[in-house]
Amino acid sequence: MSPALLSPRSIARGMPRSVSYPVLDFLVPSTVCASRQSTRFQSTISAPQPPPSQPGKPQSTQPLQPQKDGKPIRPLTQEQQRFLSSALRVNQTGELAAILIYAAQSPVITRSHPHLRPLMKHMYDQEAGHYKYFNDVISKHRIRPTALTPIWTAAASMLGWSTAVMGREAAMACTEAVETEIGTHYNEQVRVLLDWAAKCEARGESLGPELDKLVIELRRIRDEELEHLDHAVENDAKSAKPYQLLTEVIRGGCRGAIWVSERV
Repeated sequence: MSPALLSPRSIARGMPRSVSYPVLDFLVPSTVCASRQSTRFQSTISAPQPPPSQPGKPQSTQPLQPQKDGKPIRPLTQEQQRFLSSALRVNQTGELAAILIYAAQSPVITRSHPHLRPLMKHMYDQEAGHYKYFNDVISKHRIRPTALTPIWTAAASMLGWSTAVMGREAAMACTEAVETEIGTHYNEQVRVLLDWAAKCEARGESLGPELDKLVIELRRIRDEELEHLDHAVENDAKSAKPYQLLTEVIRGGCRGAIWVSERV
């Protein structure tokens, strides 16, 4: 396990400060102040003006851009940009927490149950891949990671270690609870993005290839997280004592962490 991968400082080091980015891909970087945005993302080519606004309908900040297949790309509204910024920030934080949980659980669990070593490594490696993907995305679009990363880092490590000390069943119950909340969170993001895509399709427009790829990645990552949930149940997660109390507390903690990380 690479210390650089687990260190919260690697997030900050991965955030480029002086790189010039092209015109908006699908997010307005939330860490760039308004005065700098006006110059960094201002196109030097005169573009056609968008149609007049209609009452009650949020307007995007840029004109439609042509796509290779001929469909115009609909730029995101400010509300949509805020949703994606919050969602991707939570995703990155959640995946960091997941690899810290597995990193803390693995030495304890595999010492008593060596046959679980391949499974624990498989789940850790998948979480590390998820974290790298979201870290790259938020770094590219300069989305601010949650300010509470140090707190979530300590909490995730403590959760992983304490449930492992309680035994294999409790460790698996932890995985079941966490992955239930994470799977629900990813499902909601996929549902929202597909709704945006359907509305664009009805207008003969497109969200663009980058958001199309994001939907594919979110589905893949969601399915892998739900695979971890299945592994946990297969390994007696529901035999943990006290199962109901343990899973409800962990799920409640996950929901609270998601809510806070969306905003802070």
